[in-house]
Amino acid sequence: MKTKSRIEDLAIFGAKPAFEERLHVGRPNIGHREHFLERVNAILDQRWLTNNGPCVQQFERTVAKFLGVRHCIAVCNATVALELAIRALRMTGEVIVPSFTFVATAHALQWQGITPVFCDVLSSTHSIDPERVEASITSRTTGIIGVHLWGKPCTVEALADIAHRRGLELMFDAAHAFGCSHQGRMIGNFGRAEVFSFHATKFLNTLEGGAITTNDDELAASMRMMKNFGFAGYDKVVCLGTNGKMNEISAAMGLTGLESMDDFIEHNRRNYRQYLEELENLPGLHILLYDENEKCNYQYIVVEVDEAASLLSRDELMAVLWAENVLARRYFYPGCHQMEPYASCSPDAGANLPVTEKLSRCVLELPTGTSVGFPEIRLISHIICFALTHSAMIKERMGKRI
Repeated sequence: MKTKSRIEDLAIFGAKPAFEERLHVGRPNIGHREHFLERVNAILDQRWLTNNGPCVQQFERTVAKFLGVRHCIAVCNATVALELAIRALRMTGEVIVPSFTFVATAHALQWQGITPVFCDVLSSTHSIDPERVEASITSRTTGIIGVHLWGKPCTVEALADIAHRRGLELMFDAAHAFGCSHQGRMIGNFGRAEVFSFHATKFLNTLEGGAITTNDDELAASMRMMKNFGFAGYDKVVCLGTNGKMNEISAAMGLTGLESMDDFIEHNRRNYRQYLEELENLPGLHILLYDENEKCNYQYIVVEVDEAASLLSRDELMAVLWAENVLARRYFYPGCHQMEPYASCSPDAGANLPVTEKLSRCVLELPTGTSVGFPEIRLISHIICFALTHSAMIKERMGKRI
């Protein structure tokens, strides 16, 4: 791996990329390969591939115990998990959600004929702003979905207070927050239900998968039936349902990942701390900080690029990184309210979402995870430092290339 010492060494000036292979955001963590293959062989020997097999049951028990929650319902992906929880909570009409989130949060509502009402977020945490939530409630509002973005908890107590006073259902999209805590209590225990993602890009994955957690026995029983076509017995269907089951291979991957989860988190934590050290005091660059007094998975390195101070826009810096095969990502661009069908339904929604609009223009996510270590972070940081301190040359070069 070469070390850059001159601005001309950047690929945007004609040099070869710093990395021969692309560094991706969200590259999967694999865990102990032999343990996974042992589980797969056992599954094939048993010929029980899906429909609440032993691996799924063990995965649910292990997750529930780890989180200290009564029920974990494993499903095929987090989008289906959101849809099941929303339906089980009987949300209708309008539900308040942040626009600064992955579009699945909104789609899970719209798919069921429920209108997502987009609410602005707090600039400090990027999570939904309780004051704006209160102002968004109408006679058609039936619920609130908070998102623990980047694994940083929502203002849980404020949202719970609003939901209680206004008679609304409250659930959380915790897709980013497995292994994280709020005031010493594990995320998974808040609201009526919380939804986790175990997609391949998450630090703990089941190849593709998700889960719903709840401390409500009746709600858990309802969602278990709903994820299996509404069956309440061998041949008895008692409610409308769908096929949301997690298969055994996915659960085997999840169990294998759980064995290595502490290692994944520690690796992410070291990466986070090195990024902080390497990128501190750079003009116009701010790394979103985690509360290290709480449990955290550190799976996202989130930076805000202030063009006025750095003299490079987020997109210009991203173009430099991409030229070097560092595939940083702009999250969550351009905001759900700018995507279809929402942009056509409410073309002026951005006027009420100033923080979301700003974040959509300045947030950049950098690669981390077990495929990234100190040498890669040092070189990525070196590239960023050169780009920001030679912004005029970068802009000039980009202008010539256009």
